Amino acid sequence: MRVCVYAGSFDPVTNGHMWMIEKGALLFDELIVAVGTNPDKRCYYSLAERMELLRRSTSGFPNVRISHFENRFLVHYAREVGAKFILRGIRNESDYAYERAMRNINADLAPEVVTVFLMPPREMAEISSSFVRGLIGPEGWEEVVRQFVPGPAYEFLLAKHSGAAGRG
Repeated sequence: MRVCVYAGSFDPVTNGHMWMIEKGALLFDELIVAVGTNPDKRCYYSLAERMELLRRSTSGFPNVRISHFENRFLVHYAREVGAKFILRGIRNESDYAYERAMRNINADLAPEVVTVFLMPPREMAEISSSFVRGLIGPEGWEEVVRQFVPGPAYEFLLAKHSGAAGRG
């Protein structure tokens, strides 16, 4: 069985993440979408919230499983769950430079785990969780943010940030 891990902070999950998940679900027998918790990185939404948003957003993919890992190298987590592949997205040149370096380190640590890169379509290349968070707050943010996140994330953001004027 071809098992793959797609990891990120998903703070919140975006349509760019969903594109990666959709393609990963097609390419692999099982796709583990893992929320990584880095003690040096401050997330805006709790681990429980991010995992629930992923569960709701991926409910239509029978071969996708939501998980999490904390304070570990992704490649070690992949090995622990029996994944032979790590899925990563490359949106731009800086992503490429970073991901190439990480791929090389991961290959040194666990040569049996292969990193697979996907490049999302142009209309998703600029979408990131921090981009979405930065749009929340000004008048009319709801209609702007709607186009960048899946339905469950949009509903969550509406409920969480109603009256969030001035945040963005």
